[in-house]
Amino acid sequence: MGDIDYQAIELEYKPAQGASHHGIVVVGGGPVGLSMALDLALHGQKVVVIDDDHRLSTGSRAICFAKRTLDIWDRLGAGERMVRKGISWNVGRVYFKDKEVWNFDLLPEPGHRRPAFINLQQYYCEGYLYEQAAAHPGIELRWRHKAVAAQERDGLVALTVETPDGSYAMTADWLIACDGARSPIRKMIGQESRGRSFRDRFLIADIKTQADYPHERWFWFDPPFHPNQSVLLHSQPDNVWRVDFQLGWDADPAEEIKPEKVAARIRALLGPEAEFELEWVSVYTFACERMEKFRHGRILFAGDAAHRVSPFGARGANSGVQDTDNLAWKLDLVVRGLAPESLLDSYASEREQAADENILHSSRATDFITPKSEISLLFRNTTLRLARDYEFARKLVNSGRLSLPSAYTGSSLNTADADDFSPALPLGAVAPDGPLRVAGNAAWWLGQLDGRFTVAVFCPTALPDPGLLHELAGLQGGPLRVKVVLVLGAGVAGPAPDGLASVQDHDAVLAGRYDARDGACYLIRPDQHIAARWRKPDKRRILGALQQAAGLPPQEAS
Repeated sequence: MGDIDYQAIELEYKPAQGASHHGIVVVGGGPVGLSMALDLALHGQKVVVIDDDHRLSTGSRAICFAKRTLDIWDRLGAGERMVRKGISWNVGRVYFKDKEVWNFDLLPEPGHRRPAFINLQQYYCEGYLYEQAAAHPGIELRWRHKAVAAQERDGLVALTVETPDGSYAMTADWLIACDGARSPIRKMIGQESRGRSFRDRFLIADIKTQADYPHERWFWFDPPFHPNQSVLLHSQPDNVWRVDFQLGWDADPAEEIKPEKVAARIRALLGPEAEFELEWVSVYTFACERMEKFRHGRILFAGDAAHRVSPFGARGANSGVQDTDNLAWKLDLVVRGLAPESLLDSYASEREQAADENILHSSRATDFITPKSEISLLFRNTTLRLARDYEFARKLVNSGRLSLPSAYTGSSLNTADADDFSPALPLGAVAPDGPLRVAGNAAWWLGQLDGRFTVAVFCPTALPDPGLLHELAGLQGGPLRVKVVLVLGAGVAGPAPDGLASVQDHDAVLAGRYDARDGACYLIRPDQHIAARWRKPDKRRILGALQQAAGLPPQEAS
């Protein structure tokens, strides 16, 4: 059976029916909005998604999805399908003129379920998420429903929505705007994004060809086939290749997208005899900018609606999906009355920090790729020449620092370390993955972190004291749905006592990555970030850290 042509399918329009009030409304049915809806629904929330379009994206658009995003999509049930279809890659190569000056491996160690990146056309990504969302009973998808007015009023968000059958009014307890870089919702409430626009133009050409290049990221500075500019080459599924050509600010977009002009550039790269067909062509400029605040009362912003960056480093769609990972569990706790609304302020502060990191890296990459002065050009070219032979120069080469998840090291939800742990894994970082066995079967650690708070107790050589095990068993379940897992070394017998779950760290990979000796304990948030850890835990300290991670005042600890 062949692949569905997701660019061609028309999404079914249905008139609004039933109640006019909803708990959570998501505006925008792209990768970020659909990921948000899926995450909320998996926490048990009912979600309405409205989108003014009736098709998925056309053209490849975003193609590069990072390991962290794949880990999130694994939890949402879509990751495996993405990876099976996508092109996995870890290696990047950098060229200056006609010589390779450096190459790098983004996943140099074994023992991870997912590659550093996959390349996958956005229409596949959206199609898989759409099918996942459409099959979930907690999600209502409304295509060709366009939000034309939104305001917070009397503790609710009031919306006016236009459809082919006319307009209707609806209200929501919470509105999440995932409606893209031009975000109509942002404009409706009088907000804007601020930042820096770059005076340069780039041509994207997706071509279909039988080229046999390896699945790597190739970046050229000043190549002989496109002098004084840069070129980026990626592979995609279905024998599609993405080529980005830097054009310069003075290029005429209307002229540059003419097929004969694009074909001439492609042949200069691939050779005069190359056979290919153009699948999608676009000329773009870009900016690095964000909203000042991602939360405005009961309206929250995620993805490009909140922040956007230049495409170098694949930080756009990836950071948007990581927004959803941060927000969904917090909003779920607030809606269920288990956390104060102030918990949502931590979404804003944590993801504003992440946006600033992405903007900084993207801006630096853009300045290196497109130097705007003779001194900047001299610095760049000298760095590239030295990079062939000197390690210090390779660290300065910047063809786009590729997307990595942010560590929320300064988060108000963290409980400060009282014990020494390896600085390689800071408090607030994403929990590392690793291979393990569950009931004798091969599995992965992140697969055990299923959207609940997890207390992980490491037992490389021996189980903890029976009294502590009994205390840990008492932590399980409850309103916050806490899960306790013992991570057993290869020689430690299971199953765990008192009904506690256990996994086997058979090769001690997890013990190494978590700097864990017997008794080490980690509290991991529902979004898989580390909230607290101890060498010798007790129930009181774990409960206190759990309350803090849920945004609750200490006196509410039980």
